[in-house]
Amino acid sequence: MVSGSFHVKFWSAVAAHFVCAPLFFAAHAGESSDNSPKVAVIYTITNPKLKEDVERAVRDEFGGKVEILRYEDASIFEETAKAGRMGREPAAKFVAMYADSVRSGARAVLSVCSTVSDLAYSMRETGEFVGVPIVGMNDEMCREAVRIGGRVLIAATFPSAVEPTKRSILRAGAELGRNVEISEAVVGGGFGSDSGAFEKLLSEKLREPAESADVIVFAQASMAPYADYVEKACGKRVLSNPKFGARALKSALAKKRR
Repeated sequence: MVSGSFHVKFWSAVAAHFVCAPLFFAAHAGESSDNSPKVAVIYTITNPKLKEDVERAVRDEFGGKVEILRYEDASIFEETAKAGRMGREPAAKFVAMYADSVRSGARAVLSVCSTVSDLAYSMRETGEFVGVPIVGMNDEMCREAVRIGGRVLIAATFPSAVEPTKRSILRAGAELGRNVEISEAVVGGGFGSDSGAFEKLLSEKLREPAESADVIVFAQASMAPYADYVEKACGKRVLSNPKFGARALKSALAKKRR
């Protein structure tokens, strides 16, 4: 249970951020037109390839007719990963980016980083209240994993992505009324360097734990390029983003219109 003192300190930090900090200026990543919905994407890891892949998936999902506002703050991930938990200062920064996306006219928001997925999930009621839904990148992917089978293997390249993804899978299991058994594997060393060497390392590390799993979930969207290779090497279905996140963003916007 979160203490009352945390809530007081957290919302005090949020208020201070709004009062003292300048507004974020969102980068536009897409063509704008009167008929195109405006959506926002929040990154806490400033990886150029990741941003390119996510925004391509969003444009593809919307048939190219979408205006994307891009928000990014790498310090949120760095501070959270270092502390091993989401603290009030990085949480306040994230909330501030969401608030600015609302002020800038976004009609729905996609939170990309798995490390902050618990915070994005906790803001769902806020999104419903203000009329700008916020969806987590991995939420729909985790639902699909539970639909496939009850034994899910989470694969990640850094530890801070594991527990939030695990909680997303457990929430999906509860939502769908299914029991879930979760295992995990963190594979570091080489990610982001030689892609051929890393996909082989990833397959080697996952082959044994995958034997007792029904499906493998990649916790980070940046791991997507290795999905096909690992799926063939391990003989198990591999789920990866950003396609599920883009689909969830479009779905959230469609539900809002009803």
